Formats: sequence, C-alpha cells, structure tokens
Amino acid sequence: MKKIRTLRRKNAFTLIEMIIVMSILALLASTVTPMYLNYIKKANISAAKTQIKVLEEALTAYRLDVGSYPDGESGLKALLENVSQNEKWDGPYIQPAVPKDPWGNDYVYTCPGEHGAFDLVSYGADGQPGGTGENADLANYVLEQ
Repeated sequence: MKKIRTLRRKNAFTLIEMIIVMSILALLASTVTPMYLNYIKKANISAAKTQIKVLEEALTAYRLDVGSYPDGESGLKALLENVSQNEKWDGPYIQPAVPKDPWGNDYVYTCPGEHGAFDLVSYGADGQPGGTGENADLANYVLEQ
C-alpha cells in the first residue's frame, strides 16, 4: 500500500508546480501580446500604403487609356466598370474588386484633388480625418503634420 502512494506522488504535479507553470505562462503572455499587437498595427499601416500604391497604378492605367482620371462621382468604381461608357475604356484595371483599407473602411477618392490630379486617402483605424499612430491618415500625397 505504501508503495502505491509513493508511485502516485511521483506521477502527479503538486499545486506549487502548477502555480509556477501558470505564472511563467502568464509572464510570457504579458510580454509577447503587446509586441504582437504592435506588429499587427504596423502591418495594417504597411498594407494600407501598399494598397494606395496599387490603386494609384490602376488609376494611372485608366488615365493612359481614357485620357483622364475618373471623376469624383464615378470614383474608384470606374476601375471595375465602364461607368461613363467611354469607348477607350480597357478595364477592369483592378481585380476582383476595389479593396477596403485594412480597417474595413473605403478609400476616399477625390478628383480633382487638392494636392494633385487626384487625392486618395485612408483615414486609418478610427475612420476619421486626422489622428496619430494607427489612427493617422495615409494618402497618396505627403500629409502636413
């Protein structure tokens, strides 16, 4: 009987051992989670910048075919469909659809733009003009700080 109790104690974890393991796991999670979330924020910002470049290239291809950028009313939809029924249109210029920014918001397209032939803007995570960090606006032109 004594031998069986000794075997059970050797095969089981004590409460102290379990608490130590849980403490180590909590410490690791508290260290790694902020780094992961920061990485996600940076990845979203990079993805938005890349999407803006892709949309700029599609708009340039549209302009080369049609002769002008889509007007503000047609917007980015003109990259997918021949909205103005222009016979020079040779799209679609982007597939399969106009992307939303990484935060799920539509890109804001204005033509003619205030900063160039057209303005293309993502308002960041908050979807509102202005902001800093992940909420900062990203555009195809240099933003004034």
